[in-house]
Amino acid sequence: MKTGMTIAVLGATGMVGSRVITEAVARGHRVLALSRKPASEDPNVTPIAVDANDAYAVREALAGSVSSGAVDAVVLTVRTVPVDQEFLVGATRTVLDVAARVGMRVLVVGGAGALRSPGDHDLLVADNRAYVPAELKAVAAAGIAQLRTCQAHADADWVYLSPPALLEPGERTGRYRRGTDTLLIGADGRSWISAEDLAVAVVDELETRGSERLITVVHRDERPSA
Repeated sequence: MKTGMTIAVLGATGMVGSRVITEAVARGHRVLALSRKPASEDPNVTPIAVDANDAYAVREALAGSVSSGAVDAVVLTVRTVPVDQEFLVGATRTVLDVAARVGMRVLVVGGAGALRSPGDHDLLVADNRAYVPAELKAVAAAGIAQLRTCQAHADADWVYLSPPALLEPGERTGRYRRGTDTLLIGADGRSWISAEDLAVAVVDELETRGSERLITVVHRDERPSA
């Protein structure tokens, strides 16, 4: 297990990014917080102002951070409202390019649409109306395009983490169930996880890497046995 890492988080002020920072710092890691308006009084967090829409600025921020000290990994967790697939694919490619050049691992927090449907592995979640209504098709398609961008980048060391069908702020329990390319359903019938527990899964994967490139998680309700 890796300890004392330096982790760059692009999308640091978002729902997932902010919680990844909190989780990483709590475990003793140093964080570079990259966003348009980063701010932190934590001595273990270095705010770096960068616009993810500016590919040059992203490259300079990441490459400069690497040159000034070892960066073990970058977590890419950016979204736009409304969805902008071109931006998402471009930002992902930029990060992968830098990571491949400097030898840095990339963990992409993506979307659930790229997963297979439970009970029908030939049907992507993006095409399953039970999980993705028509108004969210564009969001799901952008997530698939982001995964394809990763898969097409042969030189980068990346892992794509798909959340379950529902991701929202909640409680940090530190418990979750991990899977690979198929959407997971919890024991209570819900495909859900809190952003706090997703952040736990992110840092777990960075500390102890798995062998899969596409992974997913879901909440785990049961209490550990005594």
